[in-house]
Amino acid sequence: MTFDCPSSGSRRTAESVETSTAVEKKEKPLPRLNIHSAFWIVASIVVTYYVDFFKTLQDNFHTSSWLLFGGALLLISLSVALYCILYLEWYHGIKEYDAKYPTLVPVTTATFIASGVCFNIALWNVWSFFTPLVLFTQFMGVVMLISLLG
Repeated sequence: MTFDCPSSGSRRTAESVETSTAVEKKEKPLPRLNIHSAFWIVASIVVTYYVDFFKTLQDNFHTSSWLLFGGALLLISLSVALYCILYLEWYHGIKEYDAKYPTLVPVTTATFIASGVCFNIALWNVWSFFTPLVLFTQFMGVVMLISLLG
């Protein structure tokens, strides 16, 4: 099936019309606060309250070296991420910092994953097999909260 395209004077097929419609729909930005992000933020708040997250971290802070090592790795990961965002992108205007400095993203990813493993090991004795679920919910809640800010 073909259609006349009045703006270009040519004929277009139904497939190309559907493709162009799909492309136009993808270009529309999603709202920052949607059901998905609200769900993760509320779930993170509920989990924080229900498992007494901050008291548990405080009680295990001095007893577990895994928690300290995970915190150090998380600090390294966040430092590299802030270096990329604040210094390279905002201050120097380098938008493609991963192309100019290709090792930054893998280092940040590796240290973040290693910190997650350390946190799981440190808190396993508290929540057992619920530990990965609790930490993942906290992670998603923080990510969605940060996405609301910018």
